[in-house]
Amino acid sequence: MPDTSTPFYLTTPIYYVNARPHIGHTYTTVVSDAIARRRRLLGQDVWFLTGTDEHGQKIERSAEKAGIAPQQFTDQVSAEFRGLWDQMGLTYDDYIRTTEERHKRGVHKLWNVLKERGYLYKGTYTGQYCVWDELYVEAGPGAACPDCGRITETVSEENYFFKLSAFENRLLELYAEQPGLIQPETRRNEVLAFVRGGLRDLSVSRTSFKWGIPVPGDESHVIYVWLDALANYITALGYGSEDESAFHKYWPAQLHIIGKEISRFHCVYWPAFLMAAGLPLPTAVVAHGWLLFEQSKMSKSRGNIVRSETILAVLGADALRYFLLREIVFGQDGSFSFDALVQRYNADLANGLGNLVSRTLAMIEKYFSGVIPEASAAESIQAAAEQCIQTFGERFDALDFSRALESAWALVAVIDGYISEQAPWKLAKQADAGDEASREQLKTVLAACAEAIRVLTALVYPVLPEAAAKIWTQLGLGDLHQADLKDLHWGGLQPGARLGALGPVFPRADKDAAERMQAMEQDNARNAAAQAAETAPASPTTPQSVPAPVDQSISHPNLESGPVPVSPATALATPPEQTADASLPLGAFMPGLGAMEDAAIVGQITTPAMVETANVNDAPAAARPDAVPQITIDDFLKVELRVAQILVAERVPKADKLLRLEVDLGYEQRQILAGIAETYAPESLVGRKVVIVANLAPRKLRGFESNGMVVAASLGEHGKPSLAGFLDHVEIGARLK
Repeated sequence: MPDTSTPFYLTTPIYYVNARPHIGHTYTTVVSDAIARRRRLLGQDVWFLTGTDEHGQKIERSAEKAGIAPQQFTDQVSAEFRGLWDQMGLTYDDYIRTTEERHKRGVHKLWNVLKERGYLYKGTYTGQYCVWDELYVEAGPGAACPDCGRITETVSEENYFFKLSAFENRLLELYAEQPGLIQPETRRNEVLAFVRGGLRDLSVSRTSFKWGIPVPGDESHVIYVWLDALANYITALGYGSEDESAFHKYWPAQLHIIGKEISRFHCVYWPAFLMAAGLPLPTAVVAHGWLLFEQSKMSKSRGNIVRSETILAVLGADALRYFLLREIVFGQDGSFSFDALVQRYNADLANGLGNLVSRTLAMIEKYFSGVIPEASAAESIQAAAEQCIQTFGERFDALDFSRALESAWALVAVIDGYISEQAPWKLAKQADAGDEASREQLKTVLAACAEAIRVLTALVYPVLPEAAAKIWTQLGLGDLHQADLKDLHWGGLQPGARLGALGPVFPRADKDAAERMQAMEQDNARNAAAQAAETAPASPTTPQSVPAPVDQSISHPNLESGPVPVSPATALATPPEQTADASLPLGAFMPGLGAMEDAAIVGQITTPAMVETANVNDAPAAARPDAVPQITIDDFLKVELRVAQILVAERVPKADKLLRLEVDLGYEQRQILAGIAETYAPESLVGRKVVIVANLAPRKLRGFESNGMVVAASLGEHGKPSLAGFLDHVEIGARLK
């Protein structure tokens, strides 16, 4: 049982308003909502914050593309986030927007404190900047961002700098003194490695655009979006206002929930800012994994980005909440598909908890006129329920939601088994025939099952608030939201209590539910492509964001126009022996990495037919372009080369060379298998733009369907792949021709 004697301040990241909310944002916020609900059930004073991050160069560019003012743009998208959270009934206590005056006042105070304490100075920055991540990158012109793989922009401007280098040792001491500050362990190790690698002072202002909070006293500068955004955790509590009582009551935060790719900002920059300002540090920063997307039955694409509204319309909010918390091990990457969602809903909710509640309460209604009978104890069920209370609580409070729910459904199975063993319908027949012992046993069975259901309902309420409230009412217990469950124990359902009106809690989903949801998403994608152009890239605070679909193409030199530069590989993606500044001709591109596990086609333009029939053992180590038959431009134009962005990359089990990629083409997402696992770490590829052969017929490999090929050059004697990229900004979905 956690300590509930002090206030509990819980935050989500504030979501960047470059794109509308989707299921990835929902995952983060539902996790936080479930934690807040349980803490309140335990009697703790909880303050749950969420909101939107609305400044920065990406937003300025997105608004310009949309043809509206930045404030209007942010107003529209922020309203969509808040509207979805309200539709889902999420119990946030405050919703902060970084364009609000209260936030600006707090950021100005933080800036002035940092300046007064000697941690800010003016200088000039010339170097690379990743607009996508709003991140300064130590690399040469044209280099890719080490976090997302996109090509950085060269900027040269006057900036204010924060003395981050002064905190290197203090941060390392902090991590040693508070080992639980950064969770899980993998994220802690990554942050430690980053800090041990040396910290340089951080630019914390920009002058090349205007959409941001002006630096107090020097309005030609706007405050760096990450300093601006991170401050929301204290400005929402009134920091910098005339009334800082909430700040003094709730700060420091007990728990920041974030996506794993923004760990550096929350675990390095944020504590450094706070230490510099003389403010207390948060207790824990917990980074969850990414939500991966798999194909449902009706689509050839892999990795569909799903709107939460689609699921709400077909199965309801509780189905989505349960799936996200049960199916995904918190802290790890997890998969989503409509098929898996429907299967989990029917198996666990409709046929599991829902069926248990329906048949138990229906038998009480039938055999005892809807009144809980007075009965002797059912020791086995009581023991199972008491063990579940303990196990569920321990696991949930440790943020092990999946195993917590597993323990709850183990109790469902125990009760189901008990009912089957006791056969209350037979006991009822024997009781009607005058067997008094059978009647007493019938009372015991149904009273015990009803009490166990009460325990289950109280436990799962943070995950299934709507369904739990219905069950609570059917048990005759009134309003669950007003219940006092600080001391949940066996025996709370009193004999003589009358059941409420009965009804189904989880109606079984139709067999076509997955197909209907998939069709709704396809319609939405088509409508979005027809109505609007792609907006700017996603924010670092929205790890799951994907740009809106586009239908654009760009011109590239044809075969007779000479070489096309290939983007330098990132430090994470390129092995030491590869040349970092390679510039390779188009003739060196190798579209043979998507559908062949051992592809090693070298030094030639390869048509899909060639790739399908090529054999790695037949390819020379360094094939000459003139060693293969020439093709006409018409032949080449049959190959549809498009720009795609990698959303997900993971290794294929028992295949050393294969990575499973989920890529976004703007107009759709799809799955591709690529033989690049020996060269590229999966985590280094996420967010990177690549070239793919988009019109290659699908084929199965290792049980996965591959829909296309990734284009790469083959380098060196052993033909190591180097992914094709771009020095300029190129839209997702653009066609190479």
